[in-house]
Amino acid sequence: MKTIKASQKPNRRQILTMGAVSGIAVSLGSTTNSSAQAQAQAATMPKIEIARLEDLTLGTEINFYFPDEDSPAVLLVLAEQVQDGIGPEQNIVAFSSLCTHKGCQVNYYEEHKMLICPCHWSSFDPAKKGRIIIGQASSGLPQITLAIENGSVHATGITGLIYGRQTNVL
Repeated sequence: MKTIKASQKPNRRQILTMGAVSGIAVSLGSTTNSSAQAQAQAATMPKIEIARLEDLTLGTEINFYFPDEDSPAVLLVLAEQVQDGIGPEQNIVAFSSLCTHKGCQVNYYEEHKMLICPCHWSSFDPAKKGRIIIGQASSGLPQITLAIENGSVHATGITGLIYGRQTNVL
């Protein structure tokens, strides 16, 4: 690429080239950072047992804390197979219980099949990865990564940022 002197005005082609190179550099840097953040998170996340798989039945709702005692979460056994669900029916999921709007604790309403915030009524769909349905929240609920080991369901990680945090890394 041609070097531009400080006294020389760049032409249109040089400006577009510099913009493209800058955009690539930024995207490569953010990919590296997010990859590094994911690795750091995986290294620092605890693995906690939530329940025995044999004790979970349709409609089960278990409140727990993950990744620490300041982070309420909920495990649900839904009536249908869902993306990222685990278990024999692929219907077991878990989410942070802190609403992404103002941090109030959401509640699961089985009759509506939604997690609903009592403060400002933001509603989330647990069958669709905690996606926001309606309300003032601007993003879905962070989903807890689950794994089955030795007949028990374990929380092993989280996708999305827990309300009130700059990072999920402990």
